[in-house]
Parts: sequence; C-alpha cells; structure tokens
Amino acid sequence: MHPTKIETEKGHEIVKRLILTQIEQGQLAPGQKLPSVVDLSASFGVGRSTVREALSALKAMGWVDVRHGGGTFIKKVLPTDNGQEGKDPFLGAESIREILEVRKVLETGTAALAAERRSEEDLTRLHAILMKMEAALMNDDTMESERADVEFHSAIASASHNSLLISLMDSLSQRLSETIGKTRELWFFEDRSSAERLLEEHKSIYGAIASQDTEQAASLIVAHLTKVENVLNKSGKK
Repeated sequence: MHPTKIETEKGHEIVKRLILTQIEQGQLAPGQKLPSVVDLSASFGVGRSTVREALSALKAMGWVDVRHGGGTFIKKVLPTDNGQEGKDPFLGAESIREILEVRKVLETGTAALAAERRSEEDLTRLHAILMKMEAALMNDDTMESERADVEFHSAIASASHNSLLISLMDSLSQRLSETIGKTRELWFFEDRSSAERLLEEHKSIYGAIASQDTEQAASLIVAHLTKVENVLNKSGKK
C-alpha cells in the first residue's frame, strides 16, 4: 500500500520521469511532437492535470517546448546537448535588480517585434489577459493579478513569433513570477493608486502593439520596468 500512496501523491513526477526516459532512449526524438494531453493521460493512466504538471516541469527544465494552440514538442537542442542538464539559465541571478536588467534588454526587443508581427489571435489573447487583470483588481485578488501579469509579458514574447525569444522568456518565467510578486508588493506599499496605474500601463503597451507602433511599444516597456527599478531604489532592495 505504501508505494501506491507515494505514486498517487507524486504522479506528475513519475510521468515526467517516464517521458524523460523515452527521450533519453531515443523513443522520442528532438523536434518530435508529443501526443495530446488527452492521449498521454490515457497512455499513462493518470489525470490530465497530472500530465500538465509533468509537461510544465519538463518545459521549465528545458526538455520540451509548449506552443500555444500548437501542442508540445521535444526541444530540438536538448539540455544534455549543451551540458546544462536541464538547468534554468536564470537560476544564478543574484538579485531582483539583475532580473530586471535582463527583462529590460529582452522585453524591449520582444515588444518591438510583437508590435511588428502580432496576429489577431495574439491581440485576442493579450486583451483576454488584460480583462483577467482588471477582474483581479476589482476582486482584490493579488495572486490572480500576479499570474495575469506574468502571462501578459509571456504573451508579448509569443507575439514576437521568434522561437528563441519565446524560449528565453519561458526560461525566465519562474524568476519573473518571483520578481513580479515582490516588486508589486513594494510598489503598492509605496502608492495605493499604483494598482490602477499599473493596469493602465499594461493597456498602453497593448495599445502600442495593437497599432503596430514598434518604437512606442519598446519605449513603454522600458518606462514600465524603469518605474519598477525606481521602486526598488526607494526601498533599498538589491
């Protein structure tokens, strides 16, 4: 009974290990599309949420690439190919400020490319996320607001239609979640009206991308992240 209990509690880890084994043994090749979540769920005899957790973990480790509306693919270059062993390249970041510096460099480019290349589907997704942000603000739901914030910036990267930029933002997503939570807390402590202003800034970024104004999109991202830096400077955080 005891082993069964462990498997039930950590089903996603078992699924992750089985998929990893298939990749390492060559049963799943680099660039190959994985079966759907429904099919994997039936194949492994587990729930869909368990499969999604396993795929999320593999994505964070750099083994798979999840394309919105396009399915899940084995990475063309596996973590073991470059000696990274699935290591998140951003785990070595020493401070929130370091992450912000990376974000300014990375997101300026993704915002400009998103403005140039965005599709109607990209705009629909970004707009839906803004609605989630607004609803979270109205309901004073901090966790949902933070999730929507991270999702918004990831969606901008997706709208760039550059697979390397999307991959970099995916790698950064965990640290992005951490820094957005911390900086939002500091920001709102400084100014109660900041929540509304932050929402308006995201709407402005969306507007620039929708109107395909590359310079404005990049400029608004820089201004947005510079304000976050200013909050950190005031708080004395590193």
